[in-house]
Amino acid sequence: MNIPRTSYPRVVIIGGGFAGIALAKKLSKQEVQVVLLDKHNYHTFQPLLYQVSTGGLEPDSIAYPIRKILKDFPNFYFRLAHVQEINTQKNKLKTDIGNLKFDYLVVASGSQTNYFGHSEIEKYSMAMKTIPQSLNLRSLILENFEEALLTSDLNERNALMNFVIVGGGPTGVELAGALAEIKKGILPKDYPDLDTRMAQIHIIQAGDCILKGMSSKASEKAEEFLEKLGVNIWKNIRVTNYDGNMVTTNSDLTFETATLIWAAGVKGSIIKGVDGEALVTRGNRLLVNEFNQVKGFNHVFAIGDVAAMVTADRPNGFPMMAQPAIQQGEQLGNNLLRIIEGKPMKPFTYKDKGAMATIGRNKAVVDLKRFKFQGIFAWYVWMFVHLFFLIGFRNRMVVFVNWVYNYIRFDREARLIIRPFKRKS
Repeated sequence: MNIPRTSYPRVVIIGGGFAGIALAKKLSKQEVQVVLLDKHNYHTFQPLLYQVSTGGLEPDSIAYPIRKILKDFPNFYFRLAHVQEINTQKNKLKTDIGNLKFDYLVVASGSQTNYFGHSEIEKYSMAMKTIPQSLNLRSLILENFEEALLTSDLNERNALMNFVIVGGGPTGVELAGALAEIKKGILPKDYPDLDTRMAQIHIIQAGDCILKGMSSKASEKAEEFLEKLGVNIWKNIRVTNYDGNMVTTNSDLTFETATLIWAAGVKGSIIKGVDGEALVTRGNRLLVNEFNQVKGFNHVFAIGDVAAMVTADRPNGFPMMAQPAIQQGEQLGNNLLRIIEGKPMKPFTYKDKGAMATIGRNKAVVDLKRFKFQGIFAWYVWMFVHLFFLIGFRNRMVVFVNWVYNYIRFDREARLIIRPFKRKS
């Protein structure tokens, strides 16, 4: 990999997500050599992927080059690589571009879509975990309406204009709200010769409420907002199969659709070498202690979505969200410096900064530690927080200008089929 040898300890980070970037920043300008490996050369702001899928933002608005983030850091090296295996005995990584030795290894490989073993659903449904997947979904949504114009078969036309979202978490709720606003404000202008009122948006939720991780008030208000936008919410229903045309459930309810969007869960992205049964817990996540050390190792750590820090209060670990990942990355950075200095590590403590979700124009729900509010003020708070956490001044400005333009004009300029998407058959 052409990484120079140095007398400094080498810290290798696998993954350039929220956790990996937070850790790398914390180790910047310290007497350590940091090597960050990722299969993409950019960091993705995943909370806004749904806006790429629905034409609200272009992908470069929510992506930022990893090299640019860390360009001023001495002793920092980035390599575009796919990590294939970890050898914990020899302290060595095997990748598609070569092998690499490490002194300390941090697995921050994030998460991937969890289909819970449903191979048919995985084959025909759409995921939304990466920028390429979001662009595929955007193309498919627009292609569906182009195809709906051409068919005289009423059932086929309805299937092309029906969208089924599996999962009522923040991703599913925000995507449904965005699709509902497209149906209401954009499709009638773009397709005046198509009865877009026939378009249907469904959320199928296995539990008895949407936004399960938030307060009951937030869940109820989000449901109210969605229903006013015309979204159909089906609770206590579980999807059992999808063949590319028909969605079947554990009830007598079925849906004919050309687009099933799977937002029902994620699982940790485990790497060979640290994938033993004793190391992995629920959600395909690595068991770590209070210092983020992988079970049984002193020099191998895991942070972010792939790490499960199981405690009495949190038997499933911390939520797979940005804030726990960022905080774990920062804390581990401090602990690695303490190890190198011969000092004892400090246990991780999570500062819960709340949760939020937007349902559409002037509609959002926010749960903070002391306050819970919904509506237009929550929507402004949601926008401010997301702008604040975006990396790069340009990205913040581009997203802000897009949001202002979309708000004033009730439009989404990025509804372009740049890269056509072919459905699997």
